[in-house]
Amino acid sequence: MNAVTTRTTCPYCGVGCGVNAVVDNDAVSVAGDSAHPSNLGSLCSKGTALADTVGLQGRLLHPVVDGRRASWDDALDEVAARFGQIIAEHGPDAVAFYVSGQLLTEDYYVANKLMKGYIGSANIDTNSRLCMSSAVAGHKRAFGEDVVPGCYEDLEVADLVVLVGSNTAWCHPVVYQRIVAAQENDPNKKLVVIDPRRTATAEGADLHLPIAPGTDVHLFNGLLGYLAENGVASDLPGTQDAVAEAHKIGDIDAVAEACGVDRDTVAAFFELFAQTERTVTVFSQGVNQSSAGTDKVNAILNCHLLTDRIGKPGACPFSITGQPNAMGGREVGGLSSTLAAHMGFDAAERVQRFWGSPAIADEPGLKAVELFEAIERGEVKAVWIMATNPLVSLPHADRAKRALEACEFVAVSDCMRHTDTVDRAHVLLPAAAWAEKSGTVTNSERVISRQRSFLPMPGDTRADWDIICDVARRMGFADGFDFDSAAAIFREHAALTAFENDGERVLNLAGLTDLTDSEYDTLKPVRWPIFAPQTLRAAGAMPVAQDSRRLFTDSVYPTRDGQAHLVAVTPRGPANAVSNEWPLALNTGRIRDHWHTMTRTAKSARLAAHIPEPFVEVHPEDAKRYGVADGAIATVSTALGEAHVRVIVTAGQREGTLFVPMHWNDQFAARARVGALANPAVCPISGEPEFKHTPAAIAPFDAAWHGFILASRPLQLAAESSIDYWVKVPGERFYRYEIAGLTTPDAWATTARSWLGVGERTADWLEAVDSAAGRYRAAHMDAGHIEACVFVAPEPAALPERSWLANLFTGEPVDETERIGLLAGRPADPGADPGPQVCSCFGVARNTILRAIDEQGLDSVAAVGEALEAGTNCGSCKPEIAALIAETQADE
Repeated sequence: MNAVTTRTTCPYCGVGCGVNAVVDNDAVSVAGDSAHPSNLGSLCSKGTALADTVGLQGRLLHPVVDGRRASWDDALDEVAARFGQIIAEHGPDAVAFYVSGQLLTEDYYVANKLMKGYIGSANIDTNSRLCMSSAVAGHKRAFGEDVVPGCYEDLEVADLVVLVGSNTAWCHPVVYQRIVAAQENDPNKKLVVIDPRRTATAEGADLHLPIAPGTDVHLFNGLLGYLAENGVASDLPGTQDAVAEAHKIGDIDAVAEACGVDRDTVAAFFELFAQTERTVTVFSQGVNQSSAGTDKVNAILNCHLLTDRIGKPGACPFSITGQPNAMGGREVGGLSSTLAAHMGFDAAERVQRFWGSPAIADEPGLKAVELFEAIERGEVKAVWIMATNPLVSLPHADRAKRALEACEFVAVSDCMRHTDTVDRAHVLLPAAAWAEKSGTVTNSERVISRQRSFLPMPGDTRADWDIICDVARRMGFADGFDFDSAAAIFREHAALTAFENDGERVLNLAGLTDLTDSEYDTLKPVRWPIFAPQTLRAAGAMPVAQDSRRLFTDSVYPTRDGQAHLVAVTPRGPANAVSNEWPLALNTGRIRDHWHTMTRTAKSARLAAHIPEPFVEVHPEDAKRYGVADGAIATVSTALGEAHVRVIVTAGQREGTLFVPMHWNDQFAARARVGALANPAVCPISGEPEFKHTPAAIAPFDAAWHGFILASRPLQLAAESSIDYWVKVPGERFYRYEIAGLTTPDAWATTARSWLGVGERTADWLEAVDSAAGRYRAAHMDAGHIEACVFVAPEPAALPERSWLANLFTGEPVDETERIGLLAGRPADPGADPGPQVCSCFGVARNTILRAIDEQGLDSVAAVGEALEAGTNCGSCKPEIAALIAETQADE
C-alpha cells in the first residue's frame, strides 16, 4: 500500500494550523502543512504528537442505553422520544443542548438549527462560553458585530505586540514563534506581556507588567487617559464618556498603585504604546475569564479606537481563541445569546423565513453556568451534551455533577467511553474523532479550513451532524434536516450569512454558497468575508476592501450609525474578594502539553511526560507563610471544595496568588478537578465565568509516605484505601502512578502486592526493605521481564528518578545489573538516567541537555537545538532550555 497524505486541520487551539496526515500501511504520521497560511508548516508539541492520539484505546464505539450496548435505532429513538415527551409536557425551554468548540461548523449549524428553529428554544450553549464570550460581547459593543479585524501577519508587521492575559508561548506556540521570529529579524520590535504570572511568555518580553489579578481595566483606562492627556483625540461616539471615566483613575502613580506594579514599568508601557503606531494587542482567557470580562475587552478596544489603530497593517486589537472552532460556533449561533450567522434575536423572523421552520427562538437562552443551575433546579429536564466534558471544565463543577445525576434525561455524544461526564449519561452516542471527521473550522484570524478524514470511522461511530439530523428527523423535522453530506450543510450555512445581507453584517460567505461537492472537498483555506463578485459593491452595501486580511480599513462599521463606539467602563475588582479565611487568589489555566480535560493528550506518553502531575504554583513567601514545600503535596481549598496537587515554589508566581492547571480529572487523579473549586461568578454581560480569581487557601497534605508505581497494565488504585493521593501518567509501554498516603501500612509487601494484584507468589517477586529509613522497593517479574515496580519513601526527594526505570519496560529481559539497580533505587550507569522531559516534540530530557551543555560547551538555545534538536520545532521549550544554560553558567 502506498502512503496517502491528507491535508487537514489541527484539532487543538484556535490558531488553526494546517496538518499533513500520512497513512502508510496503517501507520499514521503528521507534519505541518507548509502551504497553510496560518502556520506555514509549523506545529506545536501537541500538534506534533497528534499521531499518538488516533488509536482506538478507550474509544466509545457503539451506542449505549442505560449502561447496555444498543443499536443506533434504539439509541436515537430513545433520544428523540425523551426530548419529544419532555417538550410536549413542559415546553421547549425544558430541554437544552450543551455543545463544544471541538465540533465542526457543520455539526454546530444543524445543532443550532434544531434547537432554535425547530424545537423553538435558545437553550443551546457551548463550552466556548467559558473562554471567549467576553470577547464576543466586547466586539459587539464596539464594532456592532463579533469581528476580529486583523490577521496573524499583523503580529509580524507590528512594531509593538502587547500580550494581555495570554501565556502565548505555551497556549498558542505557533503564533508566539511568529512574533519571536519577527523580533529576531528586527530587534527594534518590542514585546510587552501583561500577566500576574511570570510565564514562559513573560520570560521573552521586553517589558513585563505583573499586574494584580482583576486590574486590567485600571491599567487600560489609565492608558486611555494618558493618551488623551497627550493630545490623542477622536470624534467617535462614546469617546467623551470613555475618556472622562478613564480620567477618574488618576495619573500614572495612581494606576501603578491600583495595579500593584512599579511606577516606572507602567510609565514605560504607556510611553511605548503612545509612541508606536503599529501596535497589536493580543488578549485571551486572562482578560475574558472574569466577572468584568466584557469591560476588560472594551477597555483594550477603546485604546485602539482612540488612536485609530485598527484596520491597518500591524495595528489592531486581536482576540485569540482557545478552541479549534470557537469562531465557527460563533458564526452559526452556537452561543445561546445569538441567533445564527451573526444575527441577533431581532432578526428572528428573517431566520425563520430562511429556514422555513415551524418555530423560532426570539430571546436569548440559558448561558453555560446558568444552564447547569437550571438543570439542578429541575427546570431543564433533558440535556444533550456534545463533544465536551463540563463536569471538569465548568466552574463549581461538583454542582454540575449533581445536576446531571438528578437530571431526568442526559444524552452524550462523545468519542471516548469514559469521561467524568460520559459516566453520568443515560444514552451514549459514539461520535467520530478528529481523524475520522470531515467538515470546516474557522480559526482566530477568520480563516475557514477544511478538516478532512484520513481514517475510516471505527465500530458504529458516526459524524456529529449525521447523529443530530437523524434525531431531528425522528422528532418529525425531516424537511429541515434532509442533508446527505457536510458539504450540503455548509452551503446552507453560507447562504444564510448572505441572506438579506446588504452590508449590515460583515460575516458574509456569499461567494461559497454554490460550491459543488468536489469544490468543497478541495477547498483551500479562505478568509471571510467572501463576496460573490456581482454583489461586491452592491447598492447600499457597506464598502468592503478586496483584501480581507484586515477589516474596517475605511472606518465603516456594522453599527446603526456606521461608526465604531468607545464604551465607558468603570474599574471593579473580582466578584469575591480574598479574606482571612480565604487569603489567596486562585487562578486556573492551561499548560504547554495538555489540552482541556486530557481525553486526547493523555493518549500521548510524550505529552504526559513534561508535567506528569497536577500542581500548584506558589510564591516563595506564601510557601513559607503556609508551610508548603517545593515538591511536596498540598491541599488547595476554596469555599466549594479542595484539590490535592504537587507544589512548585516559584518567584514567577505573584505573591498572594496560586495557579493550578485545569486539565486533570477523575479519570487521571484522585482529587484534582480544579473546576470544582472555581468561582461560578460570571460577567453580567457575557456570562463568562471568573476562572482567574477564586478566594482560596493552601495547606500541607501531611502524607506519611510518598511513592510511585510503574506497571505494564492499568491498575485500579482508586479502590485502594491505603492510597490517599494518586495520579495516573501514561507511558510508552507502561502506566505510571504517583501515590501517597496519610497513614503507613502495617506490611509493605502485602500492601504492594495488593496494589499490583499479584497475590502471594514469591518466585517472581523482588523486594528490598529499609525499615529504619522508611524505604521500600519491589518489582514483579514475569519470565525475566519487568511487569511492575513499586518505590516508597518518607519524602518525595528520597525517591529515584522515574525516567531510567521507564527504560526497563522495553519488552527485553532485565539483566542482573538492572535487577540490582532496581533494588538499589539507582541505575548502575548514571548516564542511563535522561531525567525529566523538556522537549516534547523530540523527546529530549533534562539530563541529556545538561550533559550536552557541559560536554560540548553549549552556551545558547540555538546551540542546544543544533546539537539535540530540542527547541527547533514549536519552540515552547526554549525558555526552559535557556534556564538550564543559565543554571549551568551560574554553577560554574
